[in-house]
Amino acid sequence: MITIQFNGDAKSVPTGMTIEQLLLESGVPVKFCAVELNLEIVAKDAYANRLLQDGDAIEVVTLVGGG
Repeated sequence: MITIQFNGDAKSVPTGMTIEQLLLESGVPVKFCAVELNLEIVAKDAYANRLLQDGDAIEVVTLVGGG
């Protein structure tokens, strides 16, 4: 297990987890979100391949519709 910061909160995740797996586990709709990893925006096509590292800081924002 490693520890990351996920939207400001400490979270333990398995070693080898990808950004995509984290989003799916957290119920975040991958299609409608943006991910910042250690203060840099991550391209959507990299979510499935980018492994999380101990100490990573991830911020996720999602689109909210309304009217």
